[in-house]
Amino acid sequence: MQYALIVRESSRDFARRTDPTYRDGWIAYTQALIQAGIMTGGAGLTAPETGTVVRRKGEDHDVQDGPYPEGKEQLGGFYLIDVPDFDTALEWATRVPVSAEGSVEVRPRLQM
Repeated sequence: MQYALIVRESSRDFARRTDPTYRDGWIAYTQALIQAGIMTGGAGLTAPETGTVVRRKGEDHDVQDGPYPEGKEQLGGFYLIDVPDFDTALEWATRVPVSAEGSVEVRPRLQM
């Protein structure tokens, strides 16, 4: 079954991305997923302030620079993995090198 590991990071985490030690932890984790043969997709995302939000306003649209929603954690990226069950997905989620200020949400992929 496929699951998304949705990574949320703090503003300090986004700033740490230039730190080689921090970056190497993410590279090693990604390589472990690939070597295990379970990674089917994913992407890291740029800092929240580079985003643009489009909101529907009736028949019109409102375009706003910056992240949505405002909060302590922002979407930093995601992994798509294909594993036998939810417990295995949780096991891989505990290995994500997110800081104590971040989090990882595990969510099954919608089958259509």
